[in-house]
Amino acid sequence: MSDKLKLGIPKGSLQSATIALFKRSGWTININGRSYFPEINDDTIECAICRAQEMSRYVENGTLDVGLTGKDWVAENESDVKLISDLVYSKVSSRPARWILAVPFDSKIKKLEDLENKKIATELVGYTRRYFKEKNIKVDVEFSWGATEAKVVSGLADAIVEVTETGSTIKAHGLRIIHELMETNTQLIMNHNAWKNPEKREKVEHIALLLKGALLGEKLVGLKMNVPEEKLDTVISQLPSLNAPTIAHLYNTNWFSVETVISSSRVRCLIPDLLRCGAEGIIEYPLNKVV
Repeated sequence: MSDKLKLGIPKGSLQSATIALFKRSGWTININGRSYFPEINDDTIECAICRAQEMSRYVENGTLDVGLTGKDWVAENESDVKLISDLVYSKVSSRPARWILAVPFDSKIKKLEDLENKKIATELVGYTRRYFKEKNIKVDVEFSWGATEAKVVSGLADAIVEVTETGSTIKAHGLRIIHELMETNTQLIMNHNAWKNPEKREKVEHIALLLKGALLGEKLVGLKMNVPEEKLDTVISQLPSLNAPTIAHLYNTNWFSVETVISSSRVRCLIPDLLRCGAEGIIEYPLNKVV
């Protein structure tokens, strides 16, 4: 490459999950102390760490060529960037997070219209203001830097707009969700000018391919087993597969080796059924990437 690809890694809650994802994809990122410029085992890439809230601005203005941040922060900043890939991962779960509107459990506020002339606390100020403006509901939206739930509990705001994955923290603070504003997930975004560079474009497309492969690999496992010939059809009928199971005749026997890839959520129920159908020597193994 004529110059290095400038890659932004999100600081904060996504940092560890992002570095782990890159490691499964083939890139090792080492953060040394408080440095904002970690090392990576790829001479064509240089890394920088910045807050997810600011990432899309740095990608848009060309400070970074490419970065990972939330769909929510791209929308908040109204950034003009190239979306390369949606990547659903977080420190908690493998499902998209949600920006929700919540009020105290005993609040009389039941729907959006009840918030007319009320105060809302949130970190997602710009998007929230635009959201209510489009619905012609006049609200006072103020910025909240952390501990947003406490604002409404203490009476400093009538409602909050906050991000949640499971909703458990919202409920734990005695709040009630009345509306969902946005579903968000991590996105790989790129500067438009950098996208026009063929070498950088190809590199980012390779990164996206392997990141998505690593995320898919997390959800799948490999299964391998030995099956006698007379039980083969019965066992095969139990097996889901990406395509079809691989079957190989064991040398000088009437047994077969059967191998397949299945969802990790199904394996705990499937293994007992396979044993009952006649399979033996079942091996389950993790998959690093599925491309």
